[in-house]
Amino acid sequence: MNGNKEMGTAVVTGASSGLGEVFAERLAKRGYNLKLVARRKDRLESIADKLQSKYGITVTNLVADLGSETDLKNVVNDLSADKSITLLINNAGTSTLASTTTTSVAKQKAMVDVNITALMLLSNAVIPNFVEKNEGTLINIASVLGFYSLPISAVYSGTKGFVVQYTHGLQEELKGTNIRVQLVNPATTATEIWEVGGVPLSALDQATIMTTENCVDAALSGLDQGELATHPSVNDQKLIDAYEDARIKLFQGSQSGRPADRYIQN
Repeated sequence: MNGNKEMGTAVVTGASSGLGEVFAERLAKRGYNLKLVARRKDRLESIADKLQSKYGITVTNLVADLGSETDLKNVVNDLSADKSITLLINNAGTSTLASTTTTSVAKQKAMVDVNITALMLLSNAVIPNFVEKNEGTLINIASVLGFYSLPISAVYSGTKGFVVQYTHGLQEELKGTNIRVQLVNPATTATEIWEVGGVPLSALDQATIMTTENCVDAALSGLDQGELATHPSVNDQKLIDAYEDARIKLFQGSQSGRPADRYIQN
């Protein structure tokens, strides 16, 4: 096998464009063999050819629509059986940015299927092997909309909120092991998801849009620094720390069997 055997195989979902394509290139450069998951066969083949030629690694393509129950099951079975996997990046996602009343049930369900169900089942597929070896890395791509909602993002924000809390839970579950779990919360990034979601990038404040390259490099830098949660565009670390502190204190403050004073009738 080509590549660096010690690095193992990295799996990247949503690898045919955007963040996934850049993650694939960066990981190939680091010496990982790759398994790339996406719907567009032609794009995957082009990316695989380029990375194999440039970096001398092995790339396996899994052409799949993670919103399809059958395709998802096939990918889950493949990942479960592959002991060489040392890294999974759950990057695939879809969005429809519109009010719930103007968004079809099918489109709302598609966000749940890809952003929640696929991410959870793919994580389930690799974690047992990570636990058996006591090593491995899981990176879940969430969003700043996982802790903030817009009038047009109720369902999307809900799905990304799941990713945020699910990843926090896995971090607690795997604490004390050599398994690393990283949460990444990008803000506005120049990917196709905006066009898919119905909001063109041209309609946004251009100063707020991060390139896919910068976002991925920030995420991997955060991983290298041992961050549990990486916010690529947040410069003020104190802001992140204050949010985490408030989140924990709010939970601690809830641990009482007595109603809050403001709810007690005199």
